[in-house]
Amino acid sequence: MKAVVSVLGRDQIGIVYLVTEQLQKHKFNILDISQTIVDGYFTMILVVEHADENFALEEVVEEYQSLGEELGLDIRLQHEALFSRMHRI
Repeated sequence: MKAVVSVLGRDQIGIVYLVTEQLQKHKFNILDISQTIVDGYFTMILVVEHADENFALEEVVEEYQSLGEELGLDIRLQHEALFSRMHRI
């Protein structure tokens, strides 16, 4: 199962580490990653994959919401199909 993680907010030390730590904890593999900093704002998009096609994302979504609140970031994890439908032009 593929999913997309997006991160947006003021740049600060440790964002990449903290976001990817959760992925490792839940046994996700990073397939692609893009990050940039523009005028002090950090943005990152990761395409990840989990070996279990039926893996429930809810727990990780909640963990990212908590982490985002703690760090003042918008961190979202979405199933790839949902992400693709939401961002279709």
